[in-house]
This record gives sequence, C-alpha cells and structure tokens, in this order.
Amino acid sequence: MQISSTASPQVIVPGANAGSNASAVDGTALGLNGENAATATPVTPTPNAAAPLRRGLSNWDQPLQGDISGAQQALDFLEQSAAQLRNLKADLSARLATRQRADGTLEARVRQFSNTWRNRSSASGGTLDSQLNFSTKGSSTTFTVRGLNLGNLRGGAREVLAISVGGGQNVRSVVLEPGLSDEQIAQRFNEALTPAGVRAQISDDGQLTFTTAESQWANVRDTISLQGGGIRFAGGQLTRVKAEAQTPQVEPDTWQVSDLESIRTTLAQVVQSLSKVEQSIASVRQALAQVAARVQSADPASARGGMDQVAQNFVTTARQPGYKGLLSITSALAGISRERVVSLLRLRQ
Repeated sequence: MQISSTASPQVIVPGANAGSNASAVDGTALGLNGENAATATPVTPTPNAAAPLRRGLSNWDQPLQGDISGAQQALDFLEQSAAQLRNLKADLSARLATRQRADGTLEARVRQFSNTWRNRSSASGGTLDSQLNFSTKGSSTTFTVRGLNLGNLRGGAREVLAISVGGGQNVRSVVLEPGLSDEQIAQRFNEALTPAGVRAQISDDGQLTFTTAESQWANVRDTISLQGGGIRFAGGQLTRVKAEAQTPQVEPDTWQVSDLESIRTTLAQVVQSLSKVEQSIASVRQALAQVAARVQSADPASARGGMDQVAQNFVTTARQPGYKGLLSITSALAGISRERVVSLLRLRQ
C-alpha cells in the first residue's frame, strides 16, 4: 500500500493502475487507524530529517525505560526506608530522654522497618544489593570462600584445583603455580567460575572475593565444593567449603529495645543506617539524572519538527466526533502503563 503526497491522502489499491483515478480512494474511506489515523495529513520533511521518524512510546529506547523504572523503584524504597528510620530515631531518642516504661511502640517501629528491609530486593526491582549499591543490571552478593585467600594461594608448588558450583558435573579446574600475581590468581578463578555465574576479583582491601547474582546466592552458598592435590587442599573427593556473604550495611533483625542500654546501642545503629541510606539516595538520584540526560540526547532535534506535526495531526483527529477519533485515542494509549507515565513525568521535576 502506498500513500500519495497529496493534501488528501490517497491509497493505491493493489493490482490497479497507479495512474488511474478510479484506483485511488480516500484513505479515510478505508478506516486508517491507530498511528496512521493520527498522521493522515502528510508530514513535510525538514531539511535535517534524514533519520526515520520515531513515533509513539512503542519505539522509545527500551533500555532507557528500564533504567528509569529501576532507579525510580530504588529511590521510592530508599525514601520510604529513610522516613521510617527518622521516625525510629526520634522515638528512640525520646525514650532515652524521658526514660518511660516500654509500651510496645519501639518494638513496633523496629518490626515495621525490619519488614520493609526484608523486601529490599523485590521492592527496589532488584536494583539494590545488601551493600546499598545501585545497579540497573540487578543486585549481587559479594562473598568469600574459606581457604581461598591470597596468602594461602600464592605459596606452594604447582597444584590443580577442581571447583564445583551447583553440583552435578559442573566442575572447573584452576591451575595454581609459583610466581603468580594476585591479579593472575583472581583472573584464573574468574575464568573458571564465570560460566557458573560467579565472578572473582580483588577487593579494595586486597582480598580475593567472589560475586554472584543475589537471586543465585543461596544455591552458590550451599553447593560450592573444592578438591585439591594435597598441597593447599586435600585430594580425593570434592569437599564442601564454607562461603560467607559480606555483612549487610543495614541489619535491623539484630536491633534490640528491651532496656536502656540496648536502646542506646540500637539508636547508634539507626543513625549509622540512616546515613548510609541517605548516601544511597544521593547516588540513585545522580544515576536518575544521568538517565534523564540520556533521554534528552535520545531525542534528536532533527526529528522534533516532524514530531510536532504528528502531535498536531493527532490532536486534530482526536477532536473529530465519531469512531475515527475514538480509534485514534485508544490506539495511542495501547501499552502505556501508569508506572511508565509516572516515571517520565518525574524527569520533569
């Protein structure tokens, strides 16, 4: 089907002579709908409109949408957590100042925050890990494995380690030999474990650490096994080794408010946790601002003139009474969710 460039759109009927007036019919007679109905009036191309015109939210950059949604979910969760921590801080301080008898208020506040924090992963859309690090690629868990420390791995003769994650036949080999640097040791573990969804790296304090997706942590923790050659690790069969996750930045399940001393200790932990949450809020806001800048750059000026005309055509069509106007509106709204609209509107704040 071809649309002619005349003021009244013409549709060439397949199989008819393109030059025949009888074969050209008014496009409105065919009930052009959706996006085509909104753009029935032809768009005059601008001199710089070399790129194809992008119309509607269906062609919006999908990664940008995901980044915006993830950052907004993380920000909403963190702001809710910060509000609860401020209320808890005020209640703890008041109890210490007045030395009133326990009435269940503090316990309820702690329980409320514990429940909120327990849902951190799902409430943040999987973008916040236990260290309050934000990532649109998903939260992860950093852990260490007992015996796999650089001091132990550097020394000794050549040895081949067999390491398994996930059980079954998922066994990988890591060759250790004299003279390897810490970075080379980490690289060899990384190459062996990446297929199993585990990455190895040197931490800021010079330790060999491992990272896996938070959703996979329980399986990794319960199935990681090692077998050596009798130099650094015993030979024979694969043996389970202990993996320990990095201590979370916030641990409300350990907070106690049974007496004045425990209240003082909990107050200090709440103040520290609030500071960390506020730092994470600042980090997520910065990430959201960067996404907003990407949104601006993803809308080239060369397409704005055409988009303005598309918008005007839609307004004109939507104002017309009857089925055609209704069809244009419902087609334009298809696939638009409340979350998407809210995320986009907040970029204007």
